[in-house]
Amino acid sequence: MSDINIVEAPPGIEGSGFFATSLDKVIGLARSHSLWPLPFATSCCGIEFMATMGSHYDFGRFGSERLSFSPRQADLLMVMGTIAKKMSPVLKQVYLQMAEPRWVMAVGACASSGGIFDTYSVLQGIDEIIPVDVYVPGCPPRPEAILDGFGKIQELVRNESSRRRNSEQYKEMLASYGIL
Repeated sequence: MSDINIVEAPPGIEGSGFFATSLDKVIGLARSHSLWPLPFATSCCGIEFMATMGSHYDFGRFGSERLSFSPRQADLLMVMGTIAKKMSPVLKQVYLQMAEPRWVMAVGACASSGGIFDTYSVLQGIDEIIPVDVYVPGCPPRPEAILDGFGKIQELVRNESSRRRNSEQYKEMLASYGIL
């Protein structure tokens, strides 16, 4: 809550205080605590994510207990596990079906870099086909690492300007992936 400053009201104005902040910060704060993740789990990292959703780690305390299995209702794509090259068009289509603003988290070594599978059939990191915002290391990563990665996504969402998605740099980055 350090992003919002409470300022005393000037003399003559009723009330004990009012909020003085920019609209971007309020929107970022609201978005960061209401992310709807779409888990795209293909192997052992998905099992670790299931443990993260359990009562011991309680992923829901961050405002994301509502998993969305429809890309049109999700704003955070969590890719977990090995992605075969045959699966890459499906992953890209899922990404494109998500509405802006959307964020991506690559969970585990396989989604981040192909992991131990340096073969012709495995995608060597999902950043070859879609932009990634946060990488979570590990094979498989512990639930604490997934929670840490989610915290970094929340920080990114909270501090992102609403104008970033309309900038030329962002459009060039999407064009480099063949998305625009």
